[in-house]
Formats: sequence, C-alpha cells, structure tokens
Amino acid sequence: MKNNKISGAEAIIKCLLEEGVDLIYGYPGGAIMPVYDELYKYKDQLQHVLVRHEQGATHAAQGFARATGKVGVAIATSGPGATNLVTGIADAQIDSTPMVCITGQVGKHLLGSDAFQETDIIGISTPVTKWNYQITEASEIPEIMAKAFYIAKSGRPGPVLIDITKNAQFDELEFSYKKCTSIRSYNPKPTLNLEKVKEAAVLINAAKKPYILFGQGVILSEAEAELKTLVEKSGIPAAWTILGLSALPTAHPLNVGMLGMHGNYGPNVLTNECDVLIALGMRFDDRVTGNLASYAKQAKVIHFEIDAAEIDKNVKTTVAVLADLKESLTALIPLIESKTHESWHNEFKEKYKIELEAVINEELQPKKEGISMGETIEMINKHSKGDAIVVSDVGQHQMFACRYAKFNSTKSNVTSGGLGTMGFALPAAIGAKMGMPNREVVAIIGDGGFQMTIQELGTIFQTKVPVKIVVLNNEFLGMVRQWQQLFFDKRYASTEMTNPNFIAIAEGYYIKAKKVIKREDLDGAVAEMMASKESYFLEVMVEKENNVFPMIPTGASVAEIRLS
Repeated sequence: MKNNKISGAEAIIKCLLEEGVDLIYGYPGGAIMPVYDELYKYKDQLQHVLVRHEQGATHAAQGFARATGKVGVAIATSGPGATNLVTGIADAQIDSTPMVCITGQVGKHLLGSDAFQETDIIGISTPVTKWNYQITEASEIPEIMAKAFYIAKSGRPGPVLIDITKNAQFDELEFSYKKCTSIRSYNPKPTLNLEKVKEAAVLINAAKKPYILFGQGVILSEAEAELKTLVEKSGIPAAWTILGLSALPTAHPLNVGMLGMHGNYGPNVLTNECDVLIALGMRFDDRVTGNLASYAKQAKVIHFEIDAAEIDKNVKTTVAVLADLKESLTALIPLIESKTHESWHNEFKEKYKIELEAVINEELQPKKEGISMGETIEMINKHSKGDAIVVSDVGQHQMFACRYAKFNSTKSNVTSGGLGTMGFALPAAIGAKMGMPNREVVAIIGDGGFQMTIQELGTIFQTKVPVKIVVLNNEFLGMVRQWQQLFFDKRYASTEMTNPNFIAIAEGYYIKAKKVIKREDLDGAVAEMMASKESYFLEVMVEKENNVFPMIPTGASVAEIRLS
C-alpha cells in the first residue's frame, strides 16, 4: 500500500503553495529548522528571502502586502525570533495589513517548562493579531493554515500568527488541502442594508456643503473606481487619511488634500464647516480628528465601514452603512444626484491659497541656503512622474512625503500609520519592490529611522532587489525635536544625532551611493538614482531645524491648526 503521508514541515510548505504564496521573508533557527529543510527542497517553487532581523521580515511582508493586495508571509524560530516579529505584527494589526506569520516552537512535551528559546508567543501576540493558534499535532496543519489565510485577508484584513511545535513539524500526516471560505461565528463581510444606503443618499443629496473623507478601506476593498465615480458625479470635495493616499490620483480636481495633524489647512478647517461628513473606510483616528469634543459637531455624519467595532467608537454617526465599501458605494452611486458645489469648492481653494503663501511656497522653493525636505520630494516627483511607489518611514520626512508626493495610481503610498514604527521603510520597500518588480520603489527615510533597520541593506545586497533609498538627514530625530522646539522651550533632550558615514556603509554593502549637500546637485543626483537599474542610496543633507507645518497641536481642534 502506497504511503501518502508527509511530514508536518512539508505540509506547511504545501499549504503555502496551495494559497498561491511564492515569496516569504524569514530567519531560520532551531525550532523552525524542519520547515527550512523543506524550503530547501521547494526552493524552485517558493522563494525565501533571508532578512537580517526578524522585524525586517514582518515589515517586508507588510510592504509586499500593501503594494500587491496579497497576503504577506513571514517566518521565524521560537523565543527571540518570535518576539522580534511582534512590532511588525502590531503595525500590521492597526494598519489592517493581511499577513500570516509562522513561528517554530519547542516540542509539545516541553511546553511550559521554560525550555531553551521557549516563549509564550500566543499569549504575547494575542492583543496584536486578528487571530493566532498553536499547532501541537501535525494533523491540524492543513485546516489551521487554510483558516489563517482566510482570516488574514477577509473582511477588515489583519495579521495572523501560527505557532507550530517541533514535534508537529516532524510527525507525519495524510495531506489534503481545502481552502477555507467560512468560519462559524466569524462574519467578515456584513450584509449590506440598502435602507441605510438610501438614508445616506437622502442626506448627501440635500447637503449644501458635503465633504468626503476617505481612508485605506477604499484600497482594501478595491473601491477606487467607485470612489472616483462618486466624487465626479456628486461634485463633493474629497480629502484623505495618510493610508488612503493614492486611492484617488493626487492631481484629481476633486482631491482637496490631506487630513490630520500635518495635513492641509483647508481640509482640516473645513471639517468643522461642512454640513454632511461622509467617511469612507476610515476610522476617525485621533491624528485625523484632533479634539473629539469639537470635531465636526455641526455635521451629520455618514460612516461607510466594514468593521462594526469602528462605528460610533470615536465619532457619533447619523447613518452607519456597515458593509464592504465596494458593495456599498456601488449601491449608493445610482441614488446620488449630479452636482458641482462650486461655491463650496471655492472655500477649499481660498484656504489653499492661504496655505500656499504661508507654508507651501517656502517648502517647495525655499529661499534658505539649506535644502528642504519638501523640495527633495518635489524633485523625486519630477523624475518619477507620479508613477513610483513611495515607501516612507516615520517622522518629519514621512509627513513631507505624504504632503507632497504625487501619485497617479493606487497602492502607491506605503507607510506606517497607526503604530508609527521607525525602521519600517527600508524592509517594507524591499517587500514592495519584490511584489511589484515593474514599478519604481523609492524609500524616503530619516537618519534616525534608517539606523533602526540599517542591517537590511544586507538583504538588498544579497537579493539584488533594485530599491531606491533616500535618507533625508537633518542630524536630528526631527519630529521629536520639532515638538521640543514648539512645546518644550527648545530643550533638545536626546534628539541630536551623531551619525556615521552612511555613504561608506552603503558602499560596504556594494550599493551605489551619493551624498548631496548643495541644492544645485540635487536634480542631477535624483535623476541618476531614478535612472539606475540597480539599488541606489542617496543621502540628502537637509535643513537641521526645518519644521513641518501646518500642525494641529495635541488636544487642539482641527480648527486650531497652526501655519507656523
């Protein structure tokens, strides 16, 4: 009789292949070694990318997921390998990124004994995963892996962690795989209530000053075309959260700009002057709303959202439409009257003129001797023509990138939103480029964040992935320094950076590198970087004490936004 049994480790690989996975990021170790042994056998079908730190594996998987819309996969050993994944898992959870993490674990008989490299990763990761599970028997593997991918991608996406004991990797099972399509008591896609859609349409059609705020839900539900149709038919101005950026082309005439703490002046101030606020796939994060006690109190609020937990959590709604956004917008569009709202748009234009004079002109065409972050982003726009994926880290440079980067197509802005993880950009850019090899990928990073995951230059060197890396170096932890300047009487406590020779480090990894100090050298250096067919490192020395404005101070109303 033929033996159809395979090891649990091989079953893990077969499950990944059944789910269409052909690329994973990870770092080997003792408790996951049986899976790595099988990876060696399947290397023609499944590419494993050896990162230099497990956190890099999660961020690379995130970058891959955000750029492609597919599930990213990361793998690590037990103990410190597993705990090093946690920051990236938490980041993926708050930013709704589909990811499956696989960790090795000590043998079942050793669980709870404080064995070498044993850590309760299930307990540790429970608050920051959409679901997690510990496999202790090989026979569980196919069903649990199928559930993992279904849960990670369905509804509001998120990270799933599967911990697998070493005995379960070695033991054998009869392998068969069936993709998961439903789980009892898990309802990822609420049934659309058409009456709620009609109620929303009545409010929108009656509005004199309607206003759309759109978030990443548009991208996750692939509702970009529906968003564009809605704004063009209704004539309603639309502003975006930083994770919603690129769902609507930045040059679209109805795209009025960025919301939030460092967003555009008009989109923030006019939130408190609209009569109907239409939130599409966004969660009213505190960085968007400022002081909730004074946020849009004059407006009727319509919230289109897939996650019931977000309804009325921060902002009380007049009408809540709980459903997949693509489905709900498809139902809404035929009910919406064609309008232009010209006088309302003029209010945004007037506010933009104020911001242009007070902030934007000086950032994009500075009169100071030093190079500004804004003009560097503008130079990248010139040479990317709005077609690049921009992966930004966290800090001032992130806000400048989000404010000024130009995008023609969706899934072009990859950044850490809710968790604000410094060190995100370099590994995330690797994942984005490997997921979308035909698109240019530019990582915008500060000198602080760059050094948190600088070792991933080794991953770039080994894989030859042609990412473009731009470090905007102001020799400060810039955003913290800005707060210290504005709110702590310029007491620059532990924010000045004494940096190494970044060019020498990049060249040590055999990556072509250039440093720009003078404005007249910037254009040529960016052009050379963008033309390169290989990875390229560009360090731009920028103004040390350049601040990012506008700014809504913590606890202030959106109407109290500062221009300086």
